[in-house]
Amino acid sequence: MELYIPSFRYEESELERGYTVFKIEVLMSGRKHFVEKRYSEFHALHKKLKRFIRTPEIPSKHVRNWVPKVLEQRRQGLEMYLQNIILENEDLPKIFLDFLNVRHVPSLPKAESYGSFDETESEESSKLSHQPVLLFLRDPYVLPAANDDFPNVVIEGVLHGIFYPHLLPR
Repeated sequence: MELYIPSFRYEESELERGYTVFKIEVLMSGRKHFVEKRYSEFHALHKKLKRFIRTPEIPSKHVRNWVPKVLEQRRQGLEMYLQNIILENEDLPKIFLDFLNVRHVPSLPKAESYGSFDETESEESSKLSHQPVLLFLRDPYVLPAANDDFPNVVIEGVLHGIFYPHLLPR
């Protein structure tokens, strides 16, 4: 799993003071999705995680001003915070996965999970593996069931069109 916080935006509301929303990019198993979180949500996550794992430093809760340079430093600090949690914990707590809207983390060796793709992924480990969804002992479309009294004209037409397109139909 890889995490980045590529951007943030300042939001204002009539009901509360302005706040910053951080956009988190989550890359996992070749898929990418985005999650948006406020600093208060990061802080709540930090308090919960401290009960289960050793957590890295989180950027200061209080920011003196809302200038872009200060917010950029906070963005970088939160990005490092998330990345360090991943690097330092082989098993990520459910609280952390829920925060990122991740349902399942494949169990890969750390080198494959966290290194750069070019350095750690061998050709064999990058191949997708899958299980057959449905298995037929014989092809049901080519060999009709023995108890069929009538030929299946649709199947015969499709097979004829695919394998003998140059011949005229019977």
